[in-house]
Amino acid sequence: MTFSLPHALAVWRRNAAMYGRTWMYNLLPNFFEPVLYLVAIGLGVGAYVSEMAGMSYAEFLAPGLVCVAAMNGASFEVTYNIYVRLTFDKAYDAMLTTPIGPDEVLAGEVLWAMTRASIYGGCFFLVLVLWGLAPMPSAILALPSILLSGLLFAALGIAFTLRVPSIDLFSFYFTLFLTPLFLFSDVFFPLEERLAGAWLWVAELLPLLHPVRIARCAFRGEFRAIILWDVVYLLGLSTALLWWSRSAVRERLMS
Repeated sequence: MTFSLPHALAVWRRNAAMYGRTWMYNLLPNFFEPVLYLVAIGLGVGAYVSEMAGMSYAEFLAPGLVCVAAMNGASFEVTYNIYVRLTFDKAYDAMLTTPIGPDEVLAGEVLWAMTRASIYGGCFFLVLVLWGLAPMPSAILALPSILLSGLLFAALGIAFTLRVPSIDLFSFYFTLFLTPLFLFSDVFFPLEERLAGAWLWVAELLPLLHPVRIARCAFRGEFRAIILWDVVYLLGLSTALLWWSRSAVRERLMS
């Protein structure tokens, strides 16, 4: 079956139309989570921290929380929402009665997850600009990290969702996977100053670390060669997960 971009965009438009009906209820909780962390930790705890990595604590937190917002936007979309459409609503069964195929379903869902990641990450980025925590114009270079975060966590979430047998197991995904990433991916403290030796190599395996490092370098207006590794990691892992998910989605939808 030949892949059709218009058919994939039809899946994207369907999700966008559904989101448009309840966007406020979906946007506010996930959007305000990093805002609350910024206020409570950046401004609250930050009052007791003179500086972090040569800047105020709020300035240190800001780029990492942009990527966290994007991670949340993509993750919630490709876990609970896809599982409901797949298992309870049977929305994909209806799609397959049209010329849309499994590959277009997968591509459309990834594109929509990246869109939601861009909405959450982009809105939070605007908050940082208004608060003076996003140094312009260099901070604009952090915007690609939002898309890369959306792509990676869309791929991770879909790969998990297609194999999970029960909706109850998503609590493990968020609590035992996303939460540790949130806490130990250079968001709250510089890993290079707290970890050494083999632990730094272990940290390089953490998916959230890589977009956070790209965003932080952009906010600082600096280029580090390791950013090239970050881009390769994000694109390589995303591609591998989506290729694996391609066979999984065909198995689930065509069986």
